[in-house]
Amino acid sequence: MPLLEVENLFAEFHIGVGTVQAVRGVSFTLDEGESLGIVGESGSGKSVTMLATTGLLPDYAEVAADKVLFDGRDVLKMTGKELRRLHGGEIGMVFQDPMTSLNPLYTIGNQLTEPLRLHKNLSRPEARARAKELLRLTNIPAPNSRLKQYPHEFSGGMRQRVMIAMAIACNPKLVIADEPTTALDVTIQAQILELLSDLKRKLNTSVIMITHDLGVIASMCARILVMYGGIVCEQGTAHEIFHDPRHPYTWGLLNSIPRHLEGERRKLEPIPGTPPDMLQPPPGCPFAPRCRHRMPVCDRFEAPETVLSDTHRVSCHLMHANAPWNTKT
Repeated sequence: MPLLEVENLFAEFHIGVGTVQAVRGVSFTLDEGESLGIVGESGSGKSVTMLATTGLLPDYAEVAADKVLFDGRDVLKMTGKELRRLHGGEIGMVFQDPMTSLNPLYTIGNQLTEPLRLHKNLSRPEARARAKELLRLTNIPAPNSRLKQYPHEFSGGMRQRVMIAMAIACNPKLVIADEPTTALDVTIQAQILELLSDLKRKLNTSVIMITHDLGVIASMCARILVMYGGIVCEQGTAHEIFHDPRHPYTWGLLNSIPRHLEGERRKLEPIPGTPPDMLQPPPGCPFAPRCRHRMPVCDRFEAPETVLSDTHRVSCHLMHANAPWNTKT
């Protein structure tokens, strides 16, 4: 049985000017110990998908699905108390900007020990000892003195390490990392990704990595979902997505990755156009207005999902037997 099973998930936000259809029919599974990457540009629905899946969306959001099961339990039917037990205890979150996630008025020690006392019923000394262990585990030196410090006394990379320590504090079954390296420089990004990979191996925790950068998840995730316009346009193993992509949007993402090949100079290929307005999403394929392989059918109908293998699926009209086949170039 999968650890996380999501089937036909929809998430909408009712605002003054209309309804934002942020997520439209997303389905995926995650096994125990598996690493899954969700990639797509800003506004594609990546973060909203995970917030809806974990019951963290605000009250003005409307969430519906055929199924959202975590460890066999229906998340959408959980009470507030059950959701609080789930968050931090069984699901850990690492957000993009640690400065907005950490409370500037409390020491790092207070913020690390709180979930341990709440979810694990540890005494104050036991929680403090565990907090020191977590700082060591996330490669933060001098844990005794660091526990007494405040978030502003840490560098950006160190603050993100603290967020990771908080996420794994209660030995969760799942860690969700939402753009954990975006605000960091390249050297620190590599260290944070290496830390997450190392912790996954040590703790055998399932990981969902949310990012707009395929390069970030290339070496970390075994399976990848490519999202655009609130839908999953392609999903497969990392090898399938990088070496046998089938959706034009996936081609565009791959072509926009900087590459340095000796003796070769190649211009980056940006994806022209802008993302769709999710207040009024197009009736057909959301990527059609920006697609070089656009056909009349793309503007009128959503593409059905084509199963290419047990692990590889794509939603594109180019997969139809009667469609003119276009190469990736």
